[in-house]
Amino acid sequence: MAWVGNARLTAGPEDAGFLGSVFVPRARLGVRADDPRAFVEVVEVEEVTTIRVPSGRLIIDSPWPEEPGREIVARIPPGTYRVEAAWTEAPYAHGGEYFDGRECAATRLRVSDDPVVVREAGVGVNDDVGEADVAAAGFHSDREATGAIADAEAWEALAEPFRRFREATAPWRATPTPDRDTVDLCGGRFEKSSDERLAADPIAVDVAEGWAPVWIGRTRTGTVASIVVPGRMATTPLA
Repeated sequence: MAWVGNARLTAGPEDAGFLGSVFVPRARLGVRADDPRAFVEVVEVEEVTTIRVPSGRLIIDSPWPEEPGREIVARIPPGTYRVEAAWTEAPYAHGGEYFDGRECAATRLRVSDDPVVVREAGVGVNDDVGEADVAAAGFHSDREATGAIADAEAWEALAEPFRRFREATAPWRATPTPDRDTVDLCGGRFEKSSDERLAADPIAVDVAEGWAPVWIGRTRTGTVASIVVPGRMATTPLA
């Protein structure tokens, strides 16, 4: 039987177009916001790492705040899942130098290989969606423009390296910058930490500064096939 979701949570045409193209190599997502002649094109979809989600419940939030992380409503089977990055390039020249404009356009937790037929806002368990239209759901990414994906039951322990780092590097502390106890991936664009006691891992990713949406990709039967967090891109969609 086909799954029937909440129409108010379904991605609109522009978001659906982006989400349907961002993990397709050679797809054009738009043009540079500062140069309408330079296309932003997907050049690579890369598996960054895998993470363990033993409870099947996920928090997707900034790893920095002191308050509890934002758990999403969607559930996945407990297991180990691939984390993939969609890389784009939009070449430009500045000061006589050439740059490829490489950016991470989106990060995806790949839950299954089944086709996605609908994309909906990743509502949190404590969100009050009321009766208003919901264009997207997400989290405040703060000035670091960093998000994290982790098992909900292990979130407190897994986010601790980030909170400890922020506390140690507060402006009023004249101490050396400490190690964050994480592993850099993809040239530092991602960070991963692990807790073997909990058998879980978080992955920290670049996201849009200020507000970072979360999108759930569902199959024909409603199961979760993917969870996508867009990155920071200065892009104007194609007309």
